[in-house]
Amino acid sequence: MRLPFFYGWIIIAVTFVTMAIGVNARTSFSLLFPPIIDEFGWERGVTAGAFSFGFLVSAAVSPLIGRMMDRTGPRTVMELGVVLMAAGLLLAPLTTQPWHLYLTIGVLVGSGSICLGYSGQSLYLPNWFNRRRGLAIGLAFAGVGLCSISLLPWMQHMIEQTGWRTACTAMGIVVLVVLAPINLLLRKRPEDIGLQPDGDATPSASSAQPISNIVDPDWASVDWTLGRALRTARFWWLAVGYFCGLYIWYAVQVHQTKYLLDIGFSPGVAVWALGAVSLLGIPGQIVLGHLSDRIGREWIWSASCLGFAICYAALIAMAELPTLMLVYVMVLAQGVLGYGLTSIMGAVVVEIFQGKNYGSIFGTVMLAAIVGGAAGPWVTGILHDVSGNYNLAFAIGIAVSGLSALAIWMASPGKIRAVAGQLHNVKAGAGAISSGR
Repeated sequence: MRLPFFYGWIIIAVTFVTMAIGVNARTSFSLLFPPIIDEFGWERGVTAGAFSFGFLVSAAVSPLIGRMMDRTGPRTVMELGVVLMAAGLLLAPLTTQPWHLYLTIGVLVGSGSICLGYSGQSLYLPNWFNRRRGLAIGLAFAGVGLCSISLLPWMQHMIEQTGWRTACTAMGIVVLVVLAPINLLLRKRPEDIGLQPDGDATPSASSAQPISNIVDPDWASVDWTLGRALRTARFWWLAVGYFCGLYIWYAVQVHQTKYLLDIGFSPGVAVWALGAVSLLGIPGQIVLGHLSDRIGREWIWSASCLGFAICYAALIAMAELPTLMLVYVMVLAQGVLGYGLTSIMGAVVVEIFQGKNYGSIFGTVMLAAIVGGAAGPWVTGILHDVSGNYNLAFAIGIAVSGLSALAIWMASPGKIRAVAGQLHNVKAGAGAISSGR
């Protein structure tokens, strides 16, 4: 049965809801963090380590998830993620020892989040769009922000009224009941149901050949396997850029709520800041994703890294001047600019290593990224425990932001395939646009 609109928009809608719940369920650890510390009296480094350990587990399974996507498609991957995340959230309330937290929030929720979050969705979403790839992914990922302003305050209210255990159980039920059925609608690529990317008509032998987006025909003609990709400098620059990108992202995400409480802000302000960052990520992801289709992925990645650098600088300044104005600067920079990373995370890799083994290659790149996401909260917590404050940890965050931007410029996806807005720079006769498979 043919729909009156492109099926790719159903894919975007399902991803929107999945990201809205799945990513915020993992983000909610920032809200669980203070009451768990208050109840058990564990050190911050030990407690935050459960979140970081989840990243290490995610890093270990990321290449396997990529290979599973290549072989079985998104429905298997997403349903596995739902089961793992729901199980972790439903079992976490039984915690009495640190290792319980590491097993539930770390292993189970961490493994589930790699499927349901930015990494898992980026394994197949780029297949559905070529010309509007950045915009489409930005729209899909904007669900994280829309839900954060409602789901996170709801969870904080439950924590305050009924305790963190009840809140955790409720979140697990939401993940299972909502996400399990809707992800059955997913398909890996439009060709699987007789469609073309962007909803274009199927090309015929008599139709005009589309303008090529290939800048480097020699590179684009290679059948990229994981082994071949690992032998290129571009792969390792991507690994560095993604490691640093998730380092700066999760270091601030895990610690900002506790930091704001430490320097005198009320719990209401701290929770609002966490939710507002994701809410502001909605226009940030959509606009920056669309802009990346016009000016290139490298510029948008750099703008996002600048946003995190400004965020860290504002946090450092708050230690001496804890004003709401600096909170607004931190929230705006992190949300509007910083969250733009997600709208191009899949696009950057697919435009360099496009092909049938893209899932395996992207999953391996995300191994480095997830290690960075694990290192960020853990290193930040350790540096706080050693020095007694966050100043050094946040200063390192600024430096890591700059390194991430530099690495993506070195990888240069725009030198392999041009985005839609830069097709006029592609030499005529470079070849037809790749199908995205």
